[in-house]
Amino acid sequence: MSKLQQRLSRELQQNSSVKIVATNNWCMPIRTVEVTYEPIRRSKMDVFMTMLLISIQEADMRSAEDLSELLLVDPLFAEDLVTLMTRVRLLEKVEGYYRLTAKGENQLALGIFEEELKVASSSLLYSPCHKDFLKGDLESLEEHDELPEPFRYVDEKEESRVTFEDALLIEALKAMAADDEDERVEAVASEAAQTIISSIISAEATQINDIPCHEFIVYDKEQDILYARIWNTLTDRWDKELEQQLTTREQLQWRAKYL
Repeated sequence: MSKLQQRLSRELQQNSSVKIVATNNWCMPIRTVEVTYEPIRRSKMDVFMTMLLISIQEADMRSAEDLSELLLVDPLFAEDLVTLMTRVRLLEKVEGYYRLTAKGENQLALGIFEEELKVASSSLLYSPCHKDFLKGDLESLEEHDELPEPFRYVDEKEESRVTFEDALLIEALKAMAADDEDERVEAVASEAAQTIISSIISAEATQINDIPCHEFIVYDKEQDILYARIWNTLTDRWDKELEQQLTTREQLQWRAKYL
C-alpha cells in the first residue's frame, strides 16, 4: 500500500465505528482538449469616450482636430482615442465625416466599451466518467511503472467523444480562469474591467491520460451503512461524483459480500 493510501486509510478510520472493508485501485481516462478562443476586454465607458461618441453622434466631425477643439483636449489625445474607436469598429468615415457604427451606437447606449484581444488558447481536461471538465495538473501526477486496470464503469461512447458544445467549453474556461490570478476569462479582474470570451474558434481533443484513483468501501457500524470513498489523484481530493456512481451501482452487493 502506498503512503498516500495509508494516509487516506488513517483519515477514513479516525472514528472507531468506521472500518474499511475493501480497497481497490483503478484508472479513469482524462482527455486533453486544446481550445482556441477570442477574448474581449469589457469595461465601463469613460467620460472622454462618452463625450467623443456623443459629439460625433450630434455634429459633423471631419477630424480629430475638430474633436479636440470641441472637447478642449490635447489633439494627440483626441487622435489616439479616435484611432482606437475606429480600430474597434465603433467609428467609421462616411463621406468624409466620422459616424458611429451600429456597434458604436449600441455600446454608447449601454455605457460599455469592448476591445477585442489577441486570440488565446488553453488546455482543458475532460473526464468521460464525469461527463465534464475537471481542474488538475497532469504534470504533477506521480509516475507509475504499472498502472491499475481501467475503471469498470467507463462509458466507452463518452470516452471516444471528440466534440464539445461551445457553452460547455466556455464554462470550463471560466472555471479554470477563476483560480488563476494572472489570466481571467470571465472572472472580474477589477471593478473597472473584465475579460470575457466572445467566441470559440476551435477545440481539438488530443491525448488520453490514465489517472489512478483509490477506492475504499467503508462500513459505519453505528449507522449500519456501507458507502464508497474515492480519492481522485488528478484533483487531489475525494471525488463525490465517482463515489455516488459506485454506491448507486454496487451498494446492494456490498452487504452480502462484506458483511
